[in-house]
Amino acid sequence: MKKGIHPNWTDQAQVTCSCGAKFTIGSTLDTLKVDICSKCHPFFTGEMKFVDRQGRVDKFLKKVQAAEAIKSKASKKKSSEKNSDEESKTYKDVLRQQQTVLKQVAKARTQNSPVAKAQAKA
Repeated sequence: MKKGIHPNWTDQAQVTCSCGAKFTIGSTLDTLKVDICSKCHPFFTGEMKFVDRQGRVDKFLKKVQAAEAIKSKASKKKSSEKNSDEESKTYKDVLRQQQTVLKQVAKARTQNSPVAKAQAKA
């Protein structure tokens, strides 16, 4: 074997789990930190639990809440659009309505004018 190309091997590497369990193994590193070991893994313990690795479960739940919020905003927007569609008029309808209002105003002015009153008396 070539010298100087192989990593240093130690039989006393300390493994520390996030549950607090510690044990020794053989490794090229002196210390290892793991999230799950045989003392806390659901397969070995028989318990069902969420294993939160670096906040992944929290991150997922935040995404779900954000998606629900967006969905509710979209449904509110659709319902408001439906209400506004019922009340909305075309440009042609708006112009017709303005035209009738202007005609009514003009008619009221002509009826109240002194010339129209003189014609009504005659």
